[in-house]
Amino acid sequence: MSVKVEGLTKIYGTQEAVSNATFQADKGEVLGFLGPNGAGKTTTMKMITCFIPQTEGKISVCGFDTQEDPMSVRTQIGYLPEHNPLYKDMYVREYLSFVAGLHHIAKPKERIDEMIEKTGLQIEQKKLIGALSKGYRQRVGLAQAMLHDPEVLILDEPTSGLDPNQLVDIRNLIKDIGKEKTVIFSTHIMQEVQAICDRVLIINHGQIVANDPIDVLRQKVAGETIVTVEFLEKTSAKMLEGIRHIKKVILTNDNQWQLIADGQRDIRPEVFQFAVANNLTLLEMKRELYSVEDVFRQLTTKN
Repeated sequence: MSVKVEGLTKIYGTQEAVSNATFQADKGEVLGFLGPNGAGKTTTMKMITCFIPQTEGKISVCGFDTQEDPMSVRTQIGYLPEHNPLYKDMYVREYLSFVAGLHHIAKPKERIDEMIEKTGLQIEQKKLIGALSKGYRQRVGLAQAMLHDPEVLILDEPTSGLDPNQLVDIRNLIKDIGKEKTVIFSTHIMQEVQAICDRVLIINHGQIVANDPIDVLRQKVAGETIVTVEFLEKTSAKMLEGIRHIKKVILTNDNQWQLIADGQRDIRPEVFQFAVANNLTLLEMKRELYSVEDVFRQLTTKN
């Protein structure tokens, strides 16, 4: 594994920002790190990247301990903070050359050219950073984070300020990087989580409340199964309530119904048999899955 966190705790005065967090992130996966504002995401990322020390617990990155060997940890990590800190009076290529010097990159020009192409900065590479849009500044931040070819990439809200076209490009870039590296990716945009992440880690009030692949997470929180059906012929709620395992029926539009069953039972076979037995023409049948947003709300708003 690339990142291993055990019993991680951070206390500011009397406030416990992170409480006994334990998780790991492996090579070849994109880990989505979610949580409400103030939940402890950024604090956790700062501890992993050695920006701040932990109060308790242990963090290792590619085998290096963050407290015993922080300089080795830093060589393994590329970090894009939430508030992307850039030297606005430097030109894009000038800034990347400066960063390359800090990392002692052997062939800086070739590597800078590669990062400029990967992040789509070709047109803007000769501009002052201060003259760039927020979206292009995010691209510069991504380029500096990846410049030294780190094993672990930690991205705190990396797509903030990007337009829809830029979003697609950066999403694809992060997915490609995640095939070979370890990516820990924080965002509030749930569509990005579903599009990019292999696994989801949710933190709430400093505690890890979920750590699962997206599909497994949906199944864990689902208390009921909902199937939407539409028939060509008129159908009554009384008829539909006769289907096995149905606990509730809701008419949503003309002959379109929501059929609700307890737990995770797939009731579609019973619905199909019901349609055949009653000579009904089934126009549509779709099982409604919990979205990542549904899961997030359920796990971070309950007492």
